[in-house]
Amino acid sequence: MSILIVTGIEGARNCAAVVADQLGVTVEVAEGRKTALTALRKQEFRVIILDESLAQCDPAAAESIWEHAGLAIPLQINFALSGAARLIREIRAALHRREREQALAHKAAAVAIEAQVKTTVAGLLLHSQLALSAGEMSSGIADKLRLVADLANSLRQQLNAPARAARQTSAPTL
Repeated sequence: MSILIVTGIEGARNCAAVVADQLGVTVEVAEGRKTALTALRKQEFRVIILDESLAQCDPAAAESIWEHAGLAIPLQINFALSGAARLIREIRAALHRREREQALAHKAAAVAIEAQVKTTVAGLLLHSQLALSAGEMSSGIADKLRLVADLANSLRQQLNAPARAARQTSAPTL
């Protein structure tokens, strides 16, 4: 993981060294828009910290940096008022927030995919059973439809097994 600090403030390299030491990451300092954009073209950063004074003095530069930030966590900090300790707290909080957001997004995607697969399997099972009940088909086709129905039913049971196991483990034992 690496962090990019964009500031022209004196002592930024000392602050970057403290952040690197405390968080165990590499920290690169860019003193302006051009060096920041060059750094962003060279590598991906996990966090980009932009000095608030730079953002206020040159909003176009700040916007350009944010546009090229990719998936980095953007932080805007007033370096004139904030020390290394506050900066470290802000970075940790942002990283924890991102981890929680990613975990929630991952869980929501898994639930959506599971629901979609279950719906598809239920439809496959229903249509194969309806086709079998029509009765007007050769024995070869009926055998294949029974196989499809059996496979869909097996898949349905496998998909429902984790939910049943979760309900059983959460049920109180007597």
